[in-house]
Amino acid sequence: MSENTNEFNQPDPEQYSPNKKGPIGRMLSPVAGFGVTFSTLFRPVVTEQYLPNTGKKKNEAHIRPRYHGLHKLNRYADGLEKCIGCELCAWACPADAILVEAAANTPDAQYSPGERYGRVYQVNYLRCIFCAYCIQACPTRALTMSNEFEIVGQTRESMIYEKENLLVPLAEGMLQPPHPMVEGTTDADYYKGNITGPTQAQVDWVREHRPDDPSLATAKVAEVNAR
Repeated sequence: MSENTNEFNQPDPEQYSPNKKGPIGRMLSPVAGFGVTFSTLFRPVVTEQYLPNTGKKKNEAHIRPRYHGLHKLNRYADGLEKCIGCELCAWACPADAILVEAAANTPDAQYSPGERYGRVYQVNYLRCIFCAYCIQACPTRALTMSNEFEIVGQTRESMIYEKENLLVPLAEGMLQPPHPMVEGTTDADYYKGNITGPTQAQVDWVREHRPDDPSLATAKVAEVNAR
């Protein structure tokens, strides 16, 4: 430090100045910049052709298990939707790519456990930066990101995915909502993973209100396992 404590001494020029090159170094300087380029000429090519041009299937692509791809809205084991329309994913999105509009569940239209469900769910993939902040913000694990990487569209409108594009289809044994929650349970029982499938009361309710529902033929009745 100098006598003036408000100023710092200048760094040693011998220590921080660039190294001076000799005549040979100055002569080879233009070529040295291509050293990395020349070294890669003799390495094996790692670029892969896009899958549709090679006839390969998607499951043959070298995708990391935690790759951030197309969003998915998940369901519980009885078929009810996990999304409760809380909009935390939309608030967490730094690109403002998510739009959520909630609606109230009613006894005749119960789409998710609890009071509300996501009536409108949009993801604008023209804005999405695949940061996964929305996944971290979701309190019910309703929103996850798949390994699906083919997210393309011919128009700007087609790049705005609606709820029907994101909601996962019914798995084997699930019952198509809307239908009541498992009898004697609360939304906490769903969050804890105590629901293993639709019950007979839920199947009977759907059969009474929607006798032609195709999921009635494949629904697998499970026992109530609430705690």
